[in-house]
Amino acid sequence: MVEDEENLRLVLKTFLRRNDYEVEVAEDGEEALPMIDGFGPDFVITDVRMPRMGGMDLLAALEAKQSSATVIVMSAYGSHDMALDAIAAGAYDYVSKPFKPEELLLCLRKAEERESLRRENRALKSEIQKGAEFENILARAPQMQAIFRTIAKVSDFKTTVLVTGESGVGKELVARAIHTRSPRRGAPFVAINCGAIPENLLESELFGHKRGAFTDAVSDRLGLFEEANGGTLFLDEIGELPLSLQVKLLRVLEDGRIRRLGESADVGVDVRIVAATHRDLMMEAKAGRFREDLFYRLNVLSIFVPPLRDRREDIPLLLDHFIARNNLRLGTKIEGVDSEARRLLYEYAWPGNVRELENTVERAMVLSETLLISAADLPERVRDVRDPVKLQLASGELSIKKTTRFIEEVLIRRALKKTKGNRTRAAELLEMSHRALLYKIKDYGLKDV
Repeated sequence: MVEDEENLRLVLKTFLRRNDYEVEVAEDGEEALPMIDGFGPDFVITDVRMPRMGGMDLLAALEAKQSSATVIVMSAYGSHDMALDAIAAGAYDYVSKPFKPEELLLCLRKAEERESLRRENRALKSEIQKGAEFENILARAPQMQAIFRTIAKVSDFKTTVLVTGESGVGKELVARAIHTRSPRRGAPFVAINCGAIPENLLESELFGHKRGAFTDAVSDRLGLFEEANGGTLFLDEIGELPLSLQVKLLRVLEDGRIRRLGESADVGVDVRIVAATHRDLMMEAKAGRFREDLFYRLNVLSIFVPPLRDRREDIPLLLDHFIARNNLRLGTKIEGVDSEARRLLYEYAWPGNVRELENTVERAMVLSETLLISAADLPERVRDVRDPVKLQLASGELSIKKTTRFIEEVLIRRALKKTKGNRTRAAELLEMSHRALLYKIKDYGLKDV
């Protein structure tokens, strides 16, 4: 209790002690600060206007110290604006003098209830995250846990790994996890997006060049293979690699040697390759856009990262993680998501996967005017959770294969739900053979539907 009026200070101290609170008192903020450090209170009740250090300055000092105490501000000179200022500065609530002691007690009880819920929430989040974090990847879905086990098994070997999955699912995180778990963790992890660099620059970027090798080559330059020597080179969107460079990449994979542009001698490199793509490289090879021999050389071990819509149990975990991270980065104080917004986030199809969820959460946190993200803070596309098939068609996806797969999965889920899991009846509704349905259930991972 920080209050410069002695009589009020003693009255409130006596009243709160009678109501089973342990109370210490100070006459201003300057006296209170060292006492707070020693006493470690759960709550600080402070007047606004006091000599030497007032309540708002005390509140700022506690915020700077990252004190866990809940602050309640009181003042006879209060106004609505001052109340808003105090709450914006980190206070839990505001009490205007004169007040009855019972009013302050009610405010304390409400604050206690909130803190109790917060502690329960923190404990629950901690429990949820147990076993759900693997090398900066958060996931509880069985498919992702299986990926974690695969990474743990293959990391120690130099085996080339091909990571597949839709854009935004976290393929680079998988590649980094492989590197971090491997004996190469102390060496560089170098990443390049093969589709983001013009074809005429890509060869120099990968293999380096000698001064004078071409017009703009004003000095010798190491390529990414040499930069990653001893470590891991992550080739993202490998399906975009031009055919001319696919031949050279195949040679590096086979003999571990590269040649800089303009050089006449080869250089040996010790690099582990992890490649990633959202394309079906086998189909690309059949269409003549990707070398079949390179595909088989890359696809020694394949890891498929499922889309977020197929592992919705990970959404609450990711939500809490993004909110906590953005609070630190943006300086916001968002505590969570209300029930309606959480339902919408859970039901949305997420065509952009984890990356889209992350961007949506950040947008909502910036727009939110309360401590909880509400449905109004979400983009229209998320609020408008109607038919997932319509949402998929509206997402801008042009791949017939991906869209057909998505629609098939939605219709199979509906049929199984309507028939309460009777697969024979579901096959009739879907107008497909029972055998074909069983195959698709297995292929889409719908065994538990």
